[in-house]
Amino acid sequence: MTTVGTWNLENLFRPGGPFGPRDQGAYDAKLAGLAAAVAASGADVLAVQEVGETAALAELAGRLGGDWQQVTSAHYESGHPIRVGFLSRLPFEVVADTAAFPDGLGPVQSGDGGEAIRRAGRGLLAVRVAEAGGGALVLVAAHLKSKLLSFPPGPSGRPRFQPADEGERARVAAYALYRRTAEAVTARALADRLLEGRGEERQVVVMGDLNDGPEAATTQILLGPPGSELGTPGADRPDGGDGARLWNLAPRIPEDERYSRVYRGRRELIDHLLVSRALLGRAAEVRTLRAGGGGLPSVGDDPAARRDAPASDHALLFTRLGPA
Repeated sequence: MTTVGTWNLENLFRPGGPFGPRDQGAYDAKLAGLAAAVAASGADVLAVQEVGETAALAELAGRLGGDWQQVTSAHYESGHPIRVGFLSRLPFEVVADTAAFPDGLGPVQSGDGGEAIRRAGRGLLAVRVAEAGGGALVLVAAHLKSKLLSFPPGPSGRPRFQPADEGERARVAAYALYRRTAEAVTARALADRLLEGRGEERQVVVMGDLNDGPEAATTQILLGPPGSELGTPGADRPDGGDGARLWNLAPRIPEDERYSRVYRGRRELIDHLLVSRALLGRAAEVRTLRAGGGGLPSVGDDPAARRDAPASDHALLFTRLGPA
């Protein structure tokens, strides 16, 4: 059995900078909370998001004990350098690390001045993991553009988390949606490359913080050919599109656990595990785990408000893969 999961670590920076904990005590508490939850999940390999510093991820790996290794994407935004990565106690190799939009997809508007972007804000990192039983998994870590909006700096030079007016709010929300959509297309293009139409035999997982629910259009883009989703009559029937499809495991999460973040008091499932046909029968158990064993904190629109908080504002999502 191999346990695979994904977790947004919420601004994993070492103390003293503009984003991470203010002091060593808060940082140590965060690492302790993260390490305890990873251990409780039994994860063998974990896709992680919001790694601000590779040294901090290495320190987390050290807290886990054993032979945990880590890797991070080379692609991130300089203004807020969070990136995706992997923690693994199984051998792995990097097979892709990309951010550029695929051929055919043009740049998208990202601001009122008409500026455009041509790449994802965070890289998409893919690794090939060797299972203890001799099989191989190809895992992709993703982190799409957030729904939490930040606005251009005001006179203070600091980013704003409240708009000047509702017109600005609507425009910035549109820019974020354009970007998240383009990033979903980019992730789907990488999945196509890894699957090569052979999803019945290739064990591929695309996972991470997709920043929207299972029914959102951006999440649906990642599934590939429509039809056969879990919970539909065609879910268990072989189909011509199965070589290219990915299945969202969300319906297999126990209903009372089916959320990964709480925003303004509302439960949301925005972290996802999408598997190829070859893994659909193996991924029978799918769970979420909240650090400390309690409920998740409700978050608002200012991420800086939680810079000294322990662990993460997201739940860890994982699946235990049965025998092939």
